[in-house]
Amino acid sequence: MIKKSDKIYIAGHRGMVGSACWRALESEGYTNLIGKSSKELDLRDQMAVAEFIRTEQPIAIIDAAAKVGGILANDTYPYEFLMDNMLIQNNLISSAHE
Repeated sequence: MIKKSDKIYIAGHRGMVGSACWRALESEGYTNLIGKSSKELDLRDQMAVAEFIRTEQPIAIIDAAAKVGGILANDTYPYEFLMDNMLIQNNLISSAHE
């Protein structure tokens, strides 16, 4: 059972889904939420993600992070979007597993 004071990392906390998660948890009384901007932590960088998770040791990770774009960007660069988003999820899952 997660306690209200347990550390929870919300990846993508500034996006639409992540910020909604943050607000919902905050409104439920969770007091130890952490988030990093993409400038502070590049979730595509496996070593950086592993170090961050090892240092912070969150009890839970909510993955709401993604590389997003408009219709034109998604249509023009589908491979790049897919690969970046798979790197993000794989790095978070791998680091959480360690």
